[in-house]
Amino acid sequence: MENICVFGLGYIGLPTAAMFAHHGANVIGVDVNQHAVDTINQGKIHIVEPGLEAIVKQAVDNGKLKASLTPVHSDAYLIAVPTPFKGNDHEPDLSYIHAVSKALAPLLEKGDVVILESTSPVGATEKMVEWLAEERSDLTFPKYHEPENEADIFVAYCPERVLPGKVVEELISNDRIIGGMTKESTKKAQEVYRIFVEGELLETNSRTAEMAKLTENASRDVSIAFANELSIISDKLDINVWELIELANHHPRVNILQPGAGVGGHCIAVDPWFIVNQNPEEARIIRAAREINDSKPKWVIEKIDTEINRLKSEGFRKPRVVLLGLAFKPDIDDLRESPAIEVAQQIAIRDDIELMLVEPNITKLPPDLQKCKLISVEDLDSTVNCTFMLVKHKEFNGRNYINLHSFV
Repeated sequence: MENICVFGLGYIGLPTAAMFAHHGANVIGVDVNQHAVDTINQGKIHIVEPGLEAIVKQAVDNGKLKASLTPVHSDAYLIAVPTPFKGNDHEPDLSYIHAVSKALAPLLEKGDVVILESTSPVGATEKMVEWLAEERSDLTFPKYHEPENEADIFVAYCPERVLPGKVVEELISNDRIIGGMTKESTKKAQEVYRIFVEGELLETNSRTAEMAKLTENASRDVSIAFANELSIISDKLDINVWELIELANHHPRVNILQPGAGVGGHCIAVDPWFIVNQNPEEARIIRAAREINDSKPKWVIEKIDTEINRLKSEGFRKPRVVLLGLAFKPDIDDLRESPAIEVAQQIAIRDDIELMLVEPNITKLPPDLQKCKLISVEDLDSTVNCTFMLVKHKEFNGRNYINLHSFV
C-alpha cells in the first residue's frame, strides 16, 4: 500500500494521514476546508494535538504528505468525516459519508481498499457500499452476508479509539478493530494499518466493529453518568463528592470516575445515541445515562445563577464572573459538544454581570459568545467577584482564585 488517500483532515484524519506519511506511504489528505488545506501544506496544523505538528512538517517537507480539496487515485482510501445528528431527535446524519462516496467512486479500480473510520451507526459501512455501487456498476462490491465471496473492491470499518492529547502515541500503540465486509476485506485492511500500528489488529466483521466503537463509548458514558448523578445527590445532602469518591474507591473492586460539567466531544456525547436511535425500546440504561449527562450542564447553570444572585443580594451591582475552560476536556482546543460551551452560552444571556471566559487553547470565541471577553488566566485580578472551574486545564493548576467554585 504505497499510496493512501485520507478524507477528512480533522482531529482524527490529520493525525492518521501524518502517521501513514511518517512511515513511508505517499498520502493525499482531502478536506473541504481551504484554510486547513493551506495550513497543512505549509507544514503546520490547524488543531491542537501535542507532537503532531513536528510530524506533519517533516512529512510535508519530505513530500510524503500533501493536502488537497480533491482526491486522487490511491491504493487505499480512508474516510474520517463527521457523522453529526439530524435535528433534535439524535438521528445520525450520514450525508458527509455519502458525499465522500460520490467523490471517491469515479477513482476506484479493481483491488482498491476502502476503509470507513467515521463513528457510525450499525450498517453504515453497508450503506456506503450501496452508494459506491450505485456510482460504479462496472465493479463488484462485497456483501455483509457473503463473507467468503470475493469482490473487486475491499471494504472495511475500522474505528479509531484514541484519547485527545495523546493521539500521536495511541494511534501507534493501541489495538485496532478491523471489521471487513468480507474476510478478504479484513485482511486487506490489516495490511493498510500494519504500515504504522504496533498494537494488535483484531479481526471481526463490519457490523461488529461498528457496534464495538459505540459500545466502548456507551460504557464510558454510563460510568460518567453515575459519577455525575452522584455529584448532584451529594450536593443535595451537603456531602463533598470528591472526598466521597476517593473514599469509595479504596474498595478493591470499585473505581468511580470523576464528575464534571457534563460530557462533551464528538464520541461519548454522540455515539450512545446511535445505539438508542436504532434500539429505542432496548437501550434503557444507555438512554438514561445520556439523559443524565446531557442534563448536567443545566444543573451547573443553576448553581452558577444561584451564586451570582447571592452576590447581587449582597450589593454587587454587576458582578465580575469568570468561567475557566471551554473545551470538552482538559488541555485540548476541541469545543465540539462541550458542556462548558453550553454553560457559557446560558450565563452569557445575563446582562447584569460582566462575564469573562478563560480558554488557553483558543484565540477566538465561537460566534454566539463574541460579546464575552476572552482573557488569559494571567489577566485575572482582585476585581473578580467569583470564579467557576468548568475544565481543569493544566494552566489553571497551582493558582489561587477568588470565590472559586469547581465542577471538575
